[in-house]
Amino acid sequence: MHNINISKEATEAAIERRGGRLHAFENIDPCRTALLVIDMQKYFIEPGMAAEVPTAREIVPNINRLAYKLRLSGGTVAWVISTFKEDILDEWSLLRDLFSPERCQAMVKNLAADGPGHDIWPDLDVKDEDWIIEKNRFSAFIGTSGMLEKKLHHAGIDHVIITGTMTDVCCESTARDAMMLNFKTTMITDANASRSDEDHNNALNALVRVFADVVSTDDMIARIR
Repeated sequence: MHNINISKEATEAAIERRGGRLHAFENIDPCRTALLVIDMQKYFIEPGMAAEVPTAREIVPNINRLAYKLRLSGGTVAWVISTFKEDILDEWSLLRDLFSPERCQAMVKNLAADGPGHDIWPDLDVKDEDWIIEKNRFSAFIGTSGMLEKKLHHAGIDHVIITGTMTDVCCESTARDAMMLNFKTTMITDANASRSDEDHNNALNALVRVFADVVSTDDMIARIR
């Protein structure tokens, strides 16, 4: 599990910006809340995969705890997974500039709908009533061409809890977009995972300043009534 380090400077900046309080969303209505679980797929979790994030295996119990509590309280659980079609490297051609040819091919191979890395990690507790949302960009909002936003609004959801991997890439991108689309947004410190403590904490510190509440699994479970 990551060693969490929210800096004094980031905390003070958040408190100042929020008029003397650290957390903007203390009172949570679970019926208007969705747990977004980002990219917890074999490609990012299975040992030996090109995009393996070892810490992602360690956050699985916390994600399952949050999902159980939110379902029990009338909330929604959404598993957001990356799915790349064969034309992704043409449609999103910048991938060729930002990733090596080998990494691009690994992404396309593993994250195709029938690819060996596409399935949700088997230790995660997925239920029939949960949502399965496919995306083809890092952000769960941009990557679904507005479908996730519409689905959340249709369900009366105004608060999203962000978990998954990687903290500083898809999870942070999703959190920033969520806030700017007017969703209350909370990041879970010990239910997100990245490649290093530094990467993880840099993302959390950036988000707490402006974009989101940042709390632990235990704190969030205590707030869900």
